[in-house]
Amino acid sequence: MAASLLSGRLVVGQEQPVSVALDARERLFEQLATDAAQFDARNILKKVVRVSKPSVVHIQSRKIVQSGSRRTIEEAGSGFVIEINQQKYILTNRHVVFPTVADGVKISLEDSSQLTVENIASDPASDIAVITVRETELLVPARVGDSGRMEIGDFVVAIGSPFGLTHSITYGIISAKGRKDLVLGTQGVVIQDFIQTDAAINPGNSGGPLVSMRGEVIGINTAIASSSGGNEGIGFTIPISMAMVVVGQLLDKETVRGAYLGVRMDHDFTDSTALKLGLSHARGVRITGVTESSPADKAKITPNDVILSFNGTLVENDDHLANLVSLTPVGNKASLLLLRNRKPIRVEVQLTSRPQSEEK
Repeated sequence: MAASLLSGRLVVGQEQPVSVALDARERLFEQLATDAAQFDARNILKKVVRVSKPSVVHIQSRKIVQSGSRRTIEEAGSGFVIEINQQKYILTNRHVVFPTVADGVKISLEDSSQLTVENIASDPASDIAVITVRETELLVPARVGDSGRMEIGDFVVAIGSPFGLTHSITYGIISAKGRKDLVLGTQGVVIQDFIQTDAAINPGNSGGPLVSMRGEVIGINTAIASSSGGNEGIGFTIPISMAMVVVGQLLDKETVRGAYLGVRMDHDFTDSTALKLGLSHARGVRITGVTESSPADKAKITPNDVILSFNGTLVENDDHLANLVSLTPVGNKASLLLLRNRKPIRVEVQLTSRPQSEEK
């Protein structure tokens, strides 16, 4: 006899034959197989992984523990292949490959093929490194996307070597954009405009790609916020659009100093000051001074101007403006929306390289 409790009453019914129950279970398995096949046909994640994984490399670095010491440690990291002007390179974080001993960087593909490192160019301010290898015919370049198009809530995939487990896949969403003022160890990363993601990122993921549902790389996985050293759902990624500006300068053998505007900024721009200037609250950047003969001076930017946008991007604060300027190629023109005497005006500025004596 079979019994069940329905609405507080004990109901006694006839027990089903075991064969009938097994037949129903088999039919359910068949239905699940059909549903799974239909799900797989629509599974975007699988397609994203298939197109992205061949471009990802595993990096093993033998690092110097302390300057002047002979002690070394082995650390794992990640990278991915990019193509510029029909030349293939490997893009990663600088902290993945520095500081290392001579010949201390080993790179392998998904099939375990080993690559020979010929040159490493890097920029400590942005934590970006570009590696040239000999066996370029083995490299499959990733498709580079536009990180500026990504929105909070977009799904993303992270690929890398967490804890040395090569070509591991995790996924999540973009949790926030424009993260700054992060303390990233002793690397001295000063150019910060990170994408935040909850895709699991752990030690070893550094340098690997963050990929959109279009299969395009939109960032370089760089850091985590963690009290334990492991994933806690807060990872940070360098936007690929920002990274490619630095890559271009590194490949041109330029010093990555960024462009220069030549303004002094109000670091304590308050709502009360904003109200006096015609704004409802503090936003953008209030200019307190302009360097003589600088791009800003030539564009006739004056003290008490408020820079509201830079090349169409709304300026959040002084750090944000500094990043936007620094990541603009030297010699490019930038369109600025200003508030002057309570009226919006547009000016065009031709950015130059930053003089050595200038901080910003």
